[in-house]
Amino acid sequence: MPLSFVGLTFTINRFPPAYPGCLALAVRFAIPRMLRWLCCALLLAGVMLGGLHADWDFSLISRRAQALYGPLGEGQQRIDAWQHLLATQKQVGELEQLKVVNLFFNKQMRYEEDIDLWHQEDYWATPIEALWKGAGDCEDYAIAKYFSLRHLGVSSDKLRITYVKALRLNRAHMVLTYYSTPEAMPLVLDSLINEIKPASQRTDLLPVYSFNAEGLYLPGAKGNKKVGDTKRLSRWQDVLKKMQAEGFPVETTN
Repeated sequence: MPLSFVGLTFTINRFPPAYPGCLALAVRFAIPRMLRWLCCALLLAGVMLGGLHADWDFSLISRRAQALYGPLGEGQQRIDAWQHLLATQKQVGELEQLKVVNLFFNKQMRYEEDIDLWHQEDYWATPIEALWKGAGDCEDYAIAKYFSLRHLGVSSDKLRITYVKALRLNRAHMVLTYYSTPEAMPLVLDSLINEIKPASQRTDLLPVYSFNAEGLYLPGAKGNKKVGDTKRLSRWQDVLKKMQAEGFPVETTN
């Protein structure tokens, strides 16, 4: 069912978690509340730019994570594998980076609902939390892929965290999209499938909105339209604070 931003509300039906990586959302959202979420999303994409290219001290990060979350168990192996990926993929081309990062998180993580994993209706995990648990829902996949590619040197204007409606599942979903140029057909990094396909081949996904460090975008007949800039909200400040507590060199600047 097509979604619209013209009316005051839009409806997304909740589906059972039959496929990994799908995000089950509440059935009805008011636009003001949705826009608050959009602003929150912008903060995640925008304020971490300073720390993304700085060296990440994984010895410190692992120690901090153990202090915060307890023994990491098999999660330590997943974090070590992530460190190895980031260390070995900096010199390869962007398309190869996309493939490696997408496949890594699709294999390292299993889908699990927030209420079961975190005992909360909606929880946004850091990449370390997701790898510690080895699980997450679709926004956790997209966020982890986003930060990984940014750290590997992919510019923010090529990446957008994108909310879509998965038409075959009749539910909300989240993916990461990559634009080689501003006018290019985006490639879709999805937790539902390992293959990265152009958006034109993903007719099962209906875009709703997307965001990156530069702003918020809504789909339109003439391409994506920028409709907002980055903003600060306390919800995403919590995400950034968690990453700072984990030892990431996060710079909370506009």
